[in-house]
Amino acid sequence: MVFKRRNPRNLRQNVVNFFIPGGGWGRSASYVMHRLRRLPDSPKRIARGIAAGVAVSCTPLFGMHFVAAALLAWALRGNVLASLLATFFGNPFTFPVIAVSALELGSFILGIENTLKGKHAIRAFGAVWQELWRNSISVFTSEPVSWQNMAHFGWDVFVPYMLGGTLIGVVCGVPAYFLSLPLIRAYRNRRMKKIQERFEQARKNDKNQ
Repeated sequence: MVFKRRNPRNLRQNVVNFFIPGGGWGRSASYVMHRLRRLPDSPKRIARGIAAGVAVSCTPLFGMHFVAAALLAWALRGNVLASLLATFFGNPFTFPVIAVSALELGSFILGIENTLKGKHAIRAFGAVWQELWRNSISVFTSEPVSWQNMAHFGWDVFVPYMLGGTLIGVVCGVPAYFLSLPLIRAYRNRRMKKIQERFEQARKNDKNQ
């Protein structure tokens, strides 16, 4: 295959690269910011997309962040690609903080006293995914369908996480809009100024020739 890696990664390398990209998180963040600044759209639409991606990253919609971010960006008339790139806000370093904060906040609002700890919430997500997988393949096997984990997961984890994560997403998304908008405009103005300077220099060189 043309695009096949010469030296395939093993399981350990894949796990490490999930948490630490090949070029490092700093390089990945720089790449995302570079792409966001150079998107062919108005600064306002790009900033709305960024806000949508940041906000969705705070919700427990794991595996659907791209879809949710795109839908929210479309509803806000923002740039969809910017929203997808902005979901980078949710990464292995920020997810633990977001998860604990969202669960605590959501449980406090709902009056749930025994809030699940972060590690237990992660286990609950894993148990639900396993249950969904088992139930999906039960169509082809003789195993019974069970939704026991899903029932506990809904009220104990998903509902408080979703409520708290939505509020935290708004708190993070709104500043993301107002912070990114002037930065994108400044970048565009600086880039346009450089293009004009190069154009003027080229005209001068043509005249001198």
